[in-house]
Formats: sequence, structure tokens, C-alpha cells
Amino acid sequence: MASFEDFEKLDIRVAKVLDAEPVEGAKKLYRLKVRVGAEERTLVAEIAEQYAPDEILGKKILVIANLEPKKIKGIESNGMLLAAVSDDQKKIVLCTVDEDVADGTKIM
Repeated sequence: MASFEDFEKLDIRVAKVLDAEPVEGAKKLYRLKVRVGAEERTLVAEIAEQYAPDEILGKKILVIANLEPKKIKGIESNGMLLAAVSDDQKKIVLCTVDEDVADGTKIM
């Protein structure tokens, strides 16, 4: 079980999806370009079976912004998007904000 102090270490931010493209040789992965405040980042996410690239462009998603970078299929991913997964593990739903919140806004 995570403590409250563990949760406080996470820097969850609003990010706007600027671009999404399939990762070569990986049918489930997209390389996403997102804007978190004034910064643009690359994220690698396993959402390609649920979303077409044009379905997520412009969406305001939630990302964990302070994870160490990780190489996935040779691409450095600088954060992790948040999503809900159905009980049967077949449906992925992005966590988004439904109001016009500025990119980079901290989630409390």
C-alpha cells in the first residue's frame, strides 16, 4: 500500500496531445508528442488498439511528469499518461479533463 507521502511525490499535470503516430514494429504503441506547460515531451503509450491518432489529437490528458525517462522500443519516453482499464483488460480510457484547463496545470 502506498502512503500519502508516496502519492505526494507524483507530479501529475495536464498535457495537450500535439501528435500521435504508431511505433514501428509495435502494434499497440503510439509515440505521442504532448505539451506540458511551455515544455514539449515525447511519451510512448500502449493505446494504439483503442484510439486512432486523430481521436486523441488536441485532447487534454493527465500525465505523471516526474518519472525517470525510460527507453521503449528505442524511444525515450518522458512521462506516463493516466488511463483507466476495464476489468477484462480489453478497454482503455484516457483520463482527461472536461474543462478548458491550461497545459501544465498541476493536479492536486
